[in-house]
Amino acid sequence: MQNFQQGYITAADGTRLAYRDYGTDTESDVNHALPLVCLPGLTRNARDFHKLALEISASQTKPRRIVAIDYRGRGLSDRVEDKASYTIVTETQDLCALLDVLGIERAVFIGTSRGGLILHVLTSVAPERIAGLIFNDVGPELPLQGLLDIQAYLKTAPRLSHWDDAVTHLTQIHGPAFPALSDGDWQDMARDLFVETDDGIVADCDPEIARAFSAADLGAHPLPSLWEQFDQFPDVAMMVVRGENSTLLMSETVNAMQARRPALNNVMAIGQGHAPLLHLGSVSRAIADFLKEAP
Repeated sequence: MQNFQQGYITAADGTRLAYRDYGTDTESDVNHALPLVCLPGLTRNARDFHKLALEISASQTKPRRIVAIDYRGRGLSDRVEDKASYTIVTETQDLCALLDVLGIERAVFIGTSRGGLILHVLTSVAPERIAGLIFNDVGPELPLQGLLDIQAYLKTAPRLSHWDDAVTHLTQIHGPAFPALSDGDWQDMARDLFVETDDGIVADCDPEIARAFSAADLGAHPLPSLWEQFDQFPDVAMMVVRGENSTLLMSETVNAMQARRPALNNVMAIGQGHAPLLHLGSVSRAIADFLKEAP
């Protein structure tokens, strides 16, 4: 049983964008709960949120509609000829187009890594659409080492022959940062991240996305901080999830976020690195509690 509707829209430049739509047949309309919109990381896709979406859409207390997007070049969305369009600004425009087509005026958002950066852009162009925020291992300031770590594992993305090879590859790279994951979790991550093709098992995204990021000279051209944009977020409920072993979101950054937003809900994903799996253990429960109180 699929448990969601697979949908597509067409972006302004003609790119076909895919999304998953969960919970459209639940009682969420009766409860007047706003949709939850899920934004994945740099090379990830809507499948990352599948288990969490099933839990939330089936909630006995406050079920919601959940929409999870495949950015352009990822998952079931089109790979584009204009590789220069793989930008946070363009992906924010794509997000707004999706919200318009689905008739979603306001929503609660989860942003994992790059998804959180997209939310910082969204608050500059359409803050009225934001009714609540969950940042998954991302904040307004990203340390160089965390970015270099991402570059390092993007450079080591081989073509794999078997699914067992994909699991082994992931555990070799990410195992030390994710001791909390079970064998089943690693298998799920492999199926979420990779896709089987005639050429083998490969990351389910346009290779140019990883190639461009891994080639960037971040030492000479560091990413700008986004504190100005963070301060523009409307006065809504916020949560930040930080992986205990993350090198991308530092505890000092979380403290600075809380200094600006004292009501910020801070959750630690024990035994996880970047970026935490949100459907596991105490993190899933914390998100469920957060969503009970969100609009």
